Amino acid sequence: MKLNKIRATCTAVALTGLLSTLAAAPAHAATPVGWEGRALGLSAAQRQSQGRGVTVAVLDSGVAADHPALKGRVTTGPDYRRDGLRPGNPDWGRHGTSMASDVLKVAPGARILSVRVTSDKDDEHIDEKDLEELRKGGRSPAAQGIRYAADHGADVISMSFGSADGFSTYDEEETEAVAYAVRKGVTLLASAGNSGDKGNDNSYPAGYPGVIAVAATQRSGARADFSTVHTYNDIAAPGVGIVSARNTGGYRTVNGTSPACALAAGVVALLYGKNRELTPAQVNDILIATAHRPASGGSALLGYGRIDAAAAVKAAASPPKDRTAPVSYQGKEHLATPDGTAKTKHAPLEQGLWMTGLVAAGLGLGLLVVGVLLARSARRRAPAGPTGTAYPQGPFPG
Repeated sequence: MKLNKIRATCTAVALTGLLSTLAAAPAHAATPVGWEGRALGLSAAQRQSQGRGVTVAVLDSGVAADHPALKGRVTTGPDYRRDGLRPGNPDWGRHGTSMASDVLKVAPGARILSVRVTSDKDDEHIDEKDLEELRKGGRSPAAQGIRYAADHGADVISMSFGSADGFSTYDEEETEAVAYAVRKGVTLLASAGNSGDKGNDNSYPAGYPGVIAVAATQRSGARADFSTVHTYNDIAAPGVGIVSARNTGGYRTVNGTSPACALAAGVVALLYGKNRELTPAQVNDILIATAHRPASGGSALLGYGRIDAAAAVKAAASPPKDRTAPVSYQGKEHLATPDGTAKTKHAPLEQGLWMTGLVAAGLGLGLLVVGVLLARSARRRAPAGPTGTAYPQGPFPG
């Protein structure tokens, strides 16, 4: 009798522990959670919100909606990349499937709206004929995807892609699309870029006003070596050794600011699950105010620090006041510096003996630029717009 009583007690304790674990875990066949769960404070965050009723638009290379970690929770939108690839092709949805699974890993109650704007084949050279075909009509796949998502119920837009070089990647159409989405109350996030250990190029859409740029951290909390360093970086999230869904089934370990962005988008979904009245400005302020800020303060390395999901969700219940609003211009007839100098005017240049040397230097510089452009052309990926190129920001095999 005594032995049976001990066994019954042990069984009850084991069941209690198991039930506690299940209550804290997502109620679905989720993508395995690794060190990023602890780094983000994910268990505590998910006890407060699961992101139910929130739609996250994943603008990417497509999402394999039949993957066990995604099944029944993906709506597939248009294909603005138009490269002829279809679902089922191993080169379709490799990157996007991984990113969608990372979003749902954080926000298991959310839904995914997949809009295809990039291609998994964009890591290969695209010849000029292909580029011209994509530019027909002067429409940016990214801009079209942003507007579609904003018009079809997206609360959050996750963009784990970016421009592939530092030349002419800013696109007016994309800027206007971002502004359109923000005005509709949609929060946009983008990966900061993976060129931190190479050219450290500017990356768009991360650099556009209104987009939350997400850098990547290592397990230690320090910046991942590849994470691009720029002043537009807002916050950071884990980006090394992240287990993500594979479009052909199963899982893989990946690195990049891509998974960092997807994880951050999942956190934003948790915030909206807690408080549906949040504005994009409030979301941005909450993420920044609750982040694990470095001792040195905000910087171009990791923005204002790594996201603290638990603290952010808690803060969503009582958000800071949104002070953003359109205002009429009260200044002079033109934007000017404090001394009244118009931004459209420039002081006359001193023209002297240096002109002769400048001409010679200009010729040499022109040849150098041509060489650099030719070298960079080999790195071009899928166009993000008529004037630029874009490609997924990770994942790299872990």
